Amino acid sequence: MTKEIQELFNQRLGRVQAAMALEPVDRVPITFNTTYYAEKSSGYTYQQIMYDPAIWTKVELDFAKKYPEIDTFRTNLTWAPAWDVLNHQLWKVPGRDIPPGSLQQFVEKEWMKADEYRMFIDDPIGYRMDVYFPRIIGEYKERGSIRSYAAFLKSGFVSGMVGAMNKERLSRLENEAGMPAPCAGGFTAPFDYLADNYRGLHGITRDMFRQPENVIEACEALLPDLVNKARASADPQKRYPIFIATHKPCFMSPKQFDTFYWPTFKKGMMMLIDAGYTFRVFLEGDWSPHWHHLNEIPKGKLLCDVDNEADIFEAKQAFGSQQFITGGMPTDMLILGSPEDIRKRVKLLCETVGKYGGWGPNGGGHIPEDTKPENFRALLDAVLEYGKYSDGPPPQPKSAPEPTADVKFPEPGVVTPWEVIKNENNWKIPGDEELIKKNWEMLERMAYNWITSQ
Repeated sequence: MTKEIQELFNQRLGRVQAAMALEPVDRVPITFNTTYYAEKSSGYTYQQIMYDPAIWTKVELDFAKKYPEIDTFRTNLTWAPAWDVLNHQLWKVPGRDIPPGSLQQFVEKEWMKADEYRMFIDDPIGYRMDVYFPRIIGEYKERGSIRSYAAFLKSGFVSGMVGAMNKERLSRLENEAGMPAPCAGGFTAPFDYLADNYRGLHGITRDMFRQPENVIEACEALLPDLVNKARASADPQKRYPIFIATHKPCFMSPKQFDTFYWPTFKKGMMMLIDAGYTFRVFLEGDWSPHWHHLNEIPKGKLLCDVDNEADIFEAKQAFGSQQFITGGMPTDMLILGSPEDIRKRVKLLCETVGKYGGWGPNGGGHIPEDTKPENFRALLDAVLEYGKYSDGPPPQPKSAPEPTADVKFPEPGVVTPWEVIKNENNWKIPGDEELIKKNWEMLERMAYNWITSQ
């Protein structure tokens, strides 16, 4: 990294970190968590980007260099072969199941049946392997076949490959374009994980009335694994917030949210916040009935992307003095409006929700793929014109925050504990047992996390 690139990286990261902490900054930060416009405007199809890591990296580098005004952005995609090797039933893949220019589609169904809660809660690994995987993994329908073994083996290879690809892409963005990431790693609310991957919206809605105790117990059972996976995937330097997409609160009444969603969601976030982490939360849909809960989280620990189904001005009043918010750019305006429409809207937002800080421009959680190029350019220019707070330089990046509490995290899950394999083989261990045990448990945790992530 050259000195100039390092300075640019520090300016961007310092600006976003300070803005998120609700501290003074030089101007409104431009921090896009998801920028589908970057993919669509690149000239490549989603299939090309999702199947070719070199193209994916090129798309992001080109976008970062074309728009140096941006402080952070990302393309919200997955390397598609990770789904192909398993014949994963939860995803429709561009170029394979849907047109090459279409974004990947999630297939939500009742993959877990209503009478299977007890199996799921009592033996989560056994349930996944024996019941759930044959339903969602096409290559596992004939369990014990050579194809099923090969699929699991290939998926293990893929996990390592994906990690290396992501690391290389992010490193090149940092070192060649001075571009920090908007987030790193991910946490999922236990209720969302249960509803999205297992019961579906229809199933979980019925369950809240018919078997509420099982829903609550399942969320509590899921929490330890979800917290540990968030820690494993987070930025070890804690420079970037952990990403959260919230899917079901917009369908829930305040009573349902308070009963089923918020308790384990807040508990998981607070464990990680107490350990020094922060979060970027996409408040999908209309979150307004639940906004008051965000004031329960310590100040400046959340960056909240407000969807266009909610009112950005009301969001500012409800919790915008406690947490940083982004949003306010209507989707139809970005796609169908004029540069002058964009300019007026940004001016209004800078003079109201962004007047004293705590706000950044965004669409409904992302920049839509069909945004007009001239409108995107107008958005950036207007922020630079109307979003200036001072003539001083942006703040410098902060070091990793100190934990605010002595947090005791759940023990990481394993399939086969060390003592079990040791006793089964009657190993006497004449050498250093800790050297062997350490690596056994590391690989066990990796396998366990893979199983619980599907």
